[in-house]
Amino acid sequence: MSEFLDAVNGYVWSNALVYLCLAAGVYFSLRSRFVQVRQVREMVRLMLKGEKSPSGVSSFQALTMSLAGRIGTGNIAGVATAIAFGGPGALFWMWAMAFLGASTSFVECTLGQIYKTRDALTGEYRGGPAYYLSRAMAHTRAAGAFKVYGLIFAAVTVLACGLLLPSVQSNSMASAMESAWGFEKWWVGAGTVIVLAFVIIGGVKRIAAFASIVVPFMAVVYIALALVVVIVNGERIPEVLQLVFASAFGLDSAFGAIVGSAVMWGVKRGIYSNEAGQGTGPHAAAAAEVSHPAKQGLVQAFAVYVDTLFVCSATGFLILSTGAYRVFEGESESGPVLAEGGLLATTVEVGPAYAQVGFDTLWSGAGSTFIAVSLAFFCFTTIVAYYYMAETNLRFLLGRFSTASMPVIRGTVGSNLTMALQALILVSVILGAVSTATEAWVLGDIGVGLMAWLNIVGILILQQPAYRALWDYEKQKKAGLDPVFDPHALDIVGATFWENYDPNKTEEPQRART
Repeated sequence: MSEFLDAVNGYVWSNALVYLCLAAGVYFSLRSRFVQVRQVREMVRLMLKGEKSPSGVSSFQALTMSLAGRIGTGNIAGVATAIAFGGPGALFWMWAMAFLGASTSFVECTLGQIYKTRDALTGEYRGGPAYYLSRAMAHTRAAGAFKVYGLIFAAVTVLACGLLLPSVQSNSMASAMESAWGFEKWWVGAGTVIVLAFVIIGGVKRIAAFASIVVPFMAVVYIALALVVVIVNGERIPEVLQLVFASAFGLDSAFGAIVGSAVMWGVKRGIYSNEAGQGTGPHAAAAAEVSHPAKQGLVQAFAVYVDTLFVCSATGFLILSTGAYRVFEGESESGPVLAEGGLLATTVEVGPAYAQVGFDTLWSGAGSTFIAVSLAFFCFTTIVAYYYMAETNLRFLLGRFSTASMPVIRGTVGSNLTMALQALILVSVILGAVSTATEAWVLGDIGVGLMAWLNIVGILILQQPAYRALWDYEKQKKAGLDPVFDPHALDIVGATFWENYDPNKTEEPQRART
């Protein structure tokens, strides 16, 4: 089974996907006239100000829901893995992926808002790639093909977010707690399941409230303490920057043989961390109450910066400035050591331990505890976000397969399937906690890769409405207005929620179609 999963992962994460992610980011940046640069100030303003209603959450809550999914073990263990197998240069390619990915995130999250709907069972806003893949082309001859495409994405997302991805988070959390406090992994998994069940059963509103408190607090604390360590080692920053850039382009002889690995691991772990293009961000974006889709597209673009440029960079500089790293040839710990910072003991495994050792240089003995606590919060909120995305796509599947003569699919059967999904993610958390790190990461990479393939190809085809929304937003802002979206004026078809939208009402009209 292990060899089979490795083979599948190799096909999914071939060079083709890496270059597709980079090329798409470059194209979206040019097409949007580098919206990720021009609108940074507006991103921050919108992040702090936003509407809210009984059906939707505020822009800030949607941002924190998105960050809950983005900020997880990839920001700590993922960065360490990228450096270990791709060299310090992998950090540069994570930055490049974040810069380019911000434009990708804008496109996918704006599309998520344009084609969102209101859940008939819960009254909450729902949306995501499955929704825009099936709705954006509904008026064309290709409608049938895109409906099938949407169903495939929804099914893959339920599998990925309900089974494959949670195991990575629970594994890192359990390993860190076992290392710090000697807790049995079973107990960590069981404790996580109990708390997780309470949160996810409460629905999107409870998820948003939980994330809006936990995520900003832990992110700020983690970045602040990591920066303290980096500042103490400030004299090494020029050396670290030189190492990162030299390694990224093969200018350092020690890393010349793994330039390709630097690109691969930088992009791979960059997407795993910030999720730009993966199709997860649009789910949280669609849940927001805004008067114009571009508003949430801009907010979610900024989420990519927060994740990679802030949190991942804090981890990368922490590891490199303290010398708590080791680089292997052949993308495996069994390969020859190409370079090391000199601080790690020979028994230290690739992963959270790199950051733990780095923190120990300033607070001896406290590194394991701090990383364990950080991962506990980061990983838990990520698992909660995964559940929300899996549930959203399950709702999509239920809606598509239901008919007027079979409403039970959306009723009793739908409720039972939702409970089955909740049970599935709880089981995934338990199994992930006791799995090996290698097994967990392979499953997670497969889940991320499958979603990225489907979503990036989809938004390359469907991108035009996102740009129309952007130009319309900027035009209204220039006129001194608070932009309000009208799909008819922009010749956007299939945006049924917005066709009935009244900015003076707090809820979507009942006549809006699902």
